[in-house]
Order: sequence, then C-alpha cells, then structure tokens
Amino acid sequence: MVKRVQVVVYDPNWITKFREEAKLILTILGDELLEMHHIGSTAIPGIFAKPVIDILPVVRSIENVNGYNPQFVEVGYEPRGEYGLPGRRYFSKDEGEEGKYHIHMYQIGNPEIERHLAFRDYMMSHPKEALAYSNLKVRLAQEFPSDIDAYMDGKDSFVKERERRALVWKKKV
Repeated sequence: MVKRVQVVVYDPNWITKFREEAKLILTILGDELLEMHHIGSTAIPGIFAKPVIDILPVVRSIENVNGYNPQFVEVGYEPRGEYGLPGRRYFSKDEGEEGKYHIHMYQIGNPEIERHLAFRDYMMSHPKEALAYSNLKVRLAQEFPSDIDAYMDGKDSFVKERERRALVWKKKV
C-alpha cells in the first residue's frame, strides 16, 4: 500500500497533543528523562506540516532506554532502535485520526539535540524562512503525492542549509 504524502495547514492543537504525549512519556521514563522538546514542523506555528508530532526527549543514558521498550509498546509505540542515526532511539505511534507521533530520543550532550532545537528556533524567529519552508513542503507534496522518499529528498538541501544557518545564528543569540 502506498502512503499518501499529506501536508496540512498548521493546527494549534498540535501543541496540546505534544503536551499530552509528553506527560505519557514522562510517566514511562521517570527520572531517566531530563528534558522534553516539541520539534519538527508541527512545533513551528503557522506553517504547513505533515500531521506528525515529533518529540525529542533528552535522557541521562541512551543505553538505559531499551529497558523501557515494553512500556512504550504498551502505550502504542513501536520501538525502532537507532533507525539509521547512531545514538538515537526512535519510536513511532500511529493512532489514526487521533494522531501520529515520532519520538527521537537522545542522551544529554548529543549534538543532534542542538541541531533539532536550533532549526526549530531559527524557523520560529525567521518568519520568511519558515514561509519558504512551508511553501516548499506544499509544492513537494503536490509534486510527489505518493512518494515520501522524493518528498524528503526535495526538502533535504533546504533543510541542511537552514540547519547550518540556524547553528551559526544560535551561537550569536
């Protein structure tokens, strides 16, 4: 079955969904959890996004996270290990109409944390960049409605360049 690339108008309820899911993750991880962040396009007000809530928990020890897999499975998450990114633990949950969630978990000090947060904060502080990103995503979703790989490839150079700018900007603010 081919999944449709769906990009939708910003939904202010995404913040609420993040907060509710963050509470659930906290109940699982307890003292292992140090920070929790809403990342990805649903964290950037006003832009089009795939309706997936991306969550970045920061933990004391990434090695301890595997021990929580049964609890994540119990609440509907699929543990996927590093899923192509060393040092990450990735989980996904699809609740249909209720929402989709992706967890990108890192140990404190991992540079991926800074990259994700810098990109989000840069986009929120630079509305013209956020609009350009939003427009690009809409165009790519129309151009590749059933090819998520082509959609992702189409965003790649834009995202990498904005991540580079964001990291430089973050050091100045």
